[in-house]
Amino acid sequence: MRKVALLVCAVFVAGLIMAQARTAMAAGKTHDLKATVVSVDLEGKKITLKDEKGELKTAPVLAQAIESLKTVKAGDNVTVTCQDNEKGEHQGVAAIKINKA
Repeated sequence: MRKVALLVCAVFVAGLIMAQARTAMAAGKTHDLKATVVSVDLEGKKITLKDEKGELKTAPVLAQAIESLKTVKAGDNVTVTCQDNEKGEHQGVAAIKINKA
């Protein structure tokens, strides 16, 4: 039983590492942004955020972050990983993580 539990934990950790690696290896650069969710548009695959400076930003949510988009709601404090192209132009949100208080 203990071996099974260790195996399950190891697989879980490996999955988390692979998810992070996949985001980092995507084309272009990424940067993180701490913000508060203002609204979520599941149909349009967009999220509107209020950053730490109080500025509102609406961004498309990329395919790898769609499942996370379904779990956030207005008022949630999040850290989003933004995907940029090689020129530094913003492409969209590649990952969404809810910050715990």
